[in-house]
Amino acid sequence: MSNIQIKDKQFALSIPEEDIQKAVKQVGEEINRDLAGTNPLFICVLNGAFMFAGDLMKVINIPCEITFIKLSSYEGLYTSGTVKEIIGLNESVVGRNVVVVEDIVDTGVTMERILGSLRAKGASNIHIATFLQKPDALQRDIKVDYVAMKIPNDFIVGYGLDYDGYGRNLKDIYTVINE
Repeated sequence: MSNIQIKDKQFALSIPEEDIQKAVKQVGEEINRDLAGTNPLFICVLNGAFMFAGDLMKVINIPCEITFIKLSSYEGLYTSGTVKEIIGLNESVVGRNVVVVEDIVDTGVTMERILGSLRAKGASNIHIATFLQKPDALQRDIKVDYVAMKIPNDFIVGYGLDYDGYGRNLKDIYTVINE
């Protein structure tokens, strides 16, 4: 499908599944190389990162654990500027190597909150692995260790990312068509 409709918006295909899987594999191989022998705890940020985390964990071949947190900062097409914690971290991160697995880093506001929380809870090393990064949207001084793809500051859906809850199940990524 080259164009799709979700609710009241049209979207055009921008990143096909084949390119997505190639980028995920590359990130996984980098993490395997860089974090060998560290027994990292992967923290998947729900809902958006579930597909990336699932595919990434298929590539990770070092001893590790995975857990999940849920935060929210989007309303429709736009970030709200505030981050709400919906499901918190239950595992101890004291002295742990942590990899935060995120679907997209755009403004950096959500990631800044996650990093502050993990530091306060005693994580020794914190790495960020994001599927997508929007460099032009970044408003915080955030160092992202692993980036599968950098994209323009457009609104996208698919591969875990949604528009008002819809489109997360798409295997490709689509960009909104401005009307």
